[in-house]
Amino acid sequence: MFERFTPDARNIVVEAVRDATELDAPEITPLHLLAALLRFPASGAGQVLAGLGVSVDDLAAEAARIRRRGGISEADAVALEEFGIDVERIIERIEQVHGPNALAGAPGGARRRKHVPFADESKKTLQICLKEVLGLGGSRHIRSEHLLLALAAQRGPAADVLTRFEVDAARLREVLRGPGE
Repeated sequence: MFERFTPDARNIVVEAVRDATELDAPEITPLHLLAALLRFPASGAGQVLAGLGVSVDDLAAEAARIRRRGGISEADAVALEEFGIDVERIIERIEQVHGPNALAGAPGGARRRKHVPFADESKKTLQICLKEVLGLGGSRHIRSEHLLLALAAQRGPAADVLTRFEVDAARLREVLRGPGE
């Protein structure tokens, strides 16, 4: 399937692999894919976000905040707060004991692997890309915009980040179909 990826989509996947490797993450997650996508503001996905009035820098900051929380979304944090659990306090305590960004997979002397596998959620994201391309019609090539759409379409921390900026799968499909379709 990787042969269907355009160069900008390939660059995002390669950057996600590099990011996960540098962070000594156990696997490549959709948050790695989203963070990598946001490093290419000139890509098609970056252009779509700009067209929607969404700041790539603001999205990247929110993705970093969720990554720091170990993937716990704002909605999860609010739900836990109802049970008296203060996620920020817990994270601060974990970071006091284990160092900054301990839940994000930041390097801390752990042995780096030569190969970091894709998480099942990331594999599903890549599969959703192909499904979305076929559903939208037109080209059979997977562009960065399709990767953005797949991240928004799959439940999880990456979609939660996008949703905070009112970027969801339905809105992205509408943009990608173009006017009058």
